Amino acid sequence: MESMHDLVVIGAGAAGLGAAQYAARANLEVLVLEEMAHGGQALLIDRLENYPGLPEPVDGYTWSETMRSQAETFGAAFSSTSVNSVKKSGEHFEISTTDGPLLAKAVILATGAKHRHAGVKGEEEFGGRGVSYCATCDGPFFKGKAMVVIGGGDAACDEAMYLAKIASEVTMIHRKDRFRAQKALADRVLSNPKIKVIWDTVAEEIRGEKSVQGITIRNLKTNELSNLDCSAVFVFVGSIPQTGAMPAELQLDETGYIVANDRMETSIPGLYAVGDVRTTPFRQVITAVADGAVAAHCAAQYIDELEGHAYQ
Repeated sequence: MESMHDLVVIGAGAAGLGAAQYAARANLEVLVLEEMAHGGQALLIDRLENYPGLPEPVDGYTWSETMRSQAETFGAAFSSTSVNSVKKSGEHFEISTTDGPLLAKAVILATGAKHRHAGVKGEEEFGGRGVSYCATCDGPFFKGKAMVVIGGGDAACDEAMYLAKIASEVTMIHRKDRFRAQKALADRVLSNPKIKVIWDTVAEEIRGEKSVQGITIRNLKTNELSNLDCSAVFVFVGSIPQTGAMPAELQLDETGYIVANDRMETSIPGLYAVGDVRTTPFRQVITAVADGAVAAHCAAQYIDELEGHAYQ
């Protein structure tokens, strides 16, 4: 029979790393499962400048490495594997992974969300050939060339700022007449001379032969079509919560995010949800880490109750 872990954290983004650190520091035996690189979407941040206690901006990779190192110092273990399913069996959880089954007294879901596609003609065809969802990953391939960003939230504005450093010009296309991004970030975009914003507009088609050569756009007020020449199109139009391996009975909201209370508890006792995968009014690195800390604390209390060690 496989060994029983106190706590398994699924996902090593900001929320998972925060949970791992606080749970290990609470003397729980913690295993963190991550199928890709630890850090999650934080890895895409060029300059993390609004995290308290960091007066000088750092890149997402450096921040993620520090978080993982801290968690390991406190005793958390990390494993590179994919999770196939999670189900509750009696008072414990059974977790199926590509490396075999695991058992846990409690589980924290920090699986995050993946980039949503725009659904534009040519988007799939030119994926990896000029269409991208990660500016820091692919932007340098198009250094000195014209680039287009689709979207108007925090991610779109943050990535446009990064691309403006390396592109000849950046054009942002947004379906509304104002950004939904935080005001400070939006103001920096609007004041950047290398970024042009086209409001009330959507993408109709991404064009090219072997790679992206341009994009056709449509004004939502006039229905007028126009063409822009560009070498790359970066899409930032929201995210899809990653809940595919979760129990079927887990409560989700109407958009597919996990419903969790202020203790990060889900509809299944002992199962917690943190970060971008849960319902929350604000998705930032700092709130994800805080989610993880709260979940770790509450999971420790839950395990104490299971074992009859709850503080009276």
